[in-house]
Amino acid sequence: MRFEFEPKLTDDLREQIVTLWWEVSNAGGAVGFVPPVTRAEVWSIAGKAFASIDAGIDHLLVGFDGDRPVAMLIFVSRQFHLSEHWRTVARVMVSPDSQGRGFGGELMREGERVARVMGWEGLYLTVRDGHRVERFYGSIGYREVGRLPGTLRLAPGDDRDEILMWLPLKA
Repeated sequence: MRFEFEPKLTDDLREQIVTLWWEVSNAGGAVGFVPPVTRAEVWSIAGKAFASIDAGIDHLLVGFDGDRPVAMLIFVSRQFHLSEHWRTVARVMVSPDSQGRGFGGELMREGERVARVMGWEGLYLTVRDGHRVERFYGSIGYREVGRLPGTLRLAPGDDRDEILMWLPLKA
C-alpha cells in the first residue's frame, strides 16, 4: 500500500473516498453510521470533513492500492489551543475487499509515523463497543483510558459504550 498525507482533494478523490466510506459503513464498519446508509448520508458528513481538511484544520492520510484509495484516517484538531499537541484519529477505515491483508496495521503505523513528524505528542481515538476492535488498537500500543456507557444508540434498545483510547508519542 502506498500512502499520501494531505493528498490533493480533487473531485475524483472526494468521490472515491465517499465510495470507500459508504462501502465500509454498509459492511458494518463503525465509521459514523449504522447500515444501511446511502451515499447522500455519507456525503453529508464527508462534506464537513472535507471542508475542515481544505481549511487546513484537519489532515487526511490515504492508503492506495494502485490508484484506488483502500484505507484512510483523518487527524482531527479540537481547535483548542491547550490541545494542539495531540490529535484525534477519526474515520479509520479499510475497504471491505482489502481487509485481512494487514492494511489496517500499515495505516495505523503510518499514522503514528506522520504524527511524530508533525510533532504531536499523542493520538486519541474512540471505538464503538461490540466490534472488538479495541483489541486491535491495544495490540499496536493504544490503551483504553475510559468508557462512556451506552452513549452510542445504534437502534432502540441497542446502546453501546464508546471506548476511549490513547497512544502517547512523547518519548
